[in-house]
Amino acid sequence: MGKLFIVGIGPGNYENMTVRADRALSLSDTIIGYHVYVELVRERWPEKEYLTTPMTRETERCRMALDEAKKGKQVALVCSGDSGVYGMAGLVLELRGEDAEPEVEVIPGLSACISGAAILGAPLTHDFAVISLSDRLTEWELIEKRLTKASEADLSIVLYNPASHGRPDHLKRACEILMKTLPKDRPCAVARNIGREGEERFFMNLKELAEFPADMFCTVFIGNSTTKMINGNMVTPRGYRNV
Repeated sequence: MGKLFIVGIGPGNYENMTVRADRALSLSDTIIGYHVYVELVRERWPEKEYLTTPMTRETERCRMALDEAKKGKQVALVCSGDSGVYGMAGLVLELRGEDAEPEVEVIPGLSACISGAAILGAPLTHDFAVISLSDRLTEWELIEKRLTKASEADLSIVLYNPASHGRPDHLKRACEILMKTLPKDRPCAVARNIGREGEERFFMNLKELAEFPADMFCTVFIGNSTTKMINGNMVTPRGYRNV
């Protein structure tokens, strides 16, 4: 009987991978994923069979993983970050539908909002929202609404997919929306290449963030009204009364 593991590999480096993810990849005959993510694990498990699909071919990738598992293989479908946070877990479960086979196990991973926050200090110690700026699957009008409501609720905000070659101005547009509610000097930060070679962190205010040259390797953090900089770290207090 085959089985499909949907594996969140975190930032991609082994040190930030969970024990469950390591075990699932070790048990798998075949590892499937977007080629960038597959290359992050290939060196540790070179003996495995690898199958890839390009970006925007998520449905094909998930069908491939289900089909390979139906052949009796142990299959791992790898996702950057967490398998259920902008990952493939939901699509796989939708495609399998009410079928009992193959068996599917969702393996959580370290999402960029968590691993990025650790680089920056402690910007998410209180309530926060995570919003993707990619309008490939979500209408921009809905993204704009979510940005507005999150800022009005005084949530710390994490932005995924802030910019790409096809969407170079999305972060600037998002900042302009947020500045209708938030002050221009609101503390912000960017974590880039989290857990990978060339890892960087940048601190700035909201007005400066609007001009930041972000790309798809960046995760953006916008503080709430209590967020502050302490000794080179971005900190959002939890609100403990005895501090």
